Amino acid sequence: MKKVNLYEANDFSDASFKRLLVHDSPYFKILNFNFRAGQELPLHSHNIEGQVSMTILEGEGEFMGKDANLSAKAGDVLVCDISEPHGLRAKSDLRLLVTIAPPI
Repeated sequence: MKKVNLYEANDFSDASFKRLLVHDSPYFKILNFNFRAGQELPLHSHNIEGQVSMTILEGEGEFMGKDANLSAKAGDVLVCDISEPHGLRAKSDLRLLVTIAPPI
């Protein structure tokens, strides 16, 4: 069993978004990203099988996709194949929880 408080373990940076590896196992990976307003995780994809979920814990932004962007606010969850282009742009300070299964 493992407990991590994301608010205590990861803060914000004006230079670039902050990343925290919360958990890594053969079954799935959990990451926490903290963005200042205007920072982004660029649109990208991975040439493997699996899925990724992106959950907004705090703040507002946009989930970015190949053909469309979707508004994102606290409580919103995006799920897609990890091979599908995905990214995120923060409109306000934003905390994001990402899960990847199987892990990359």
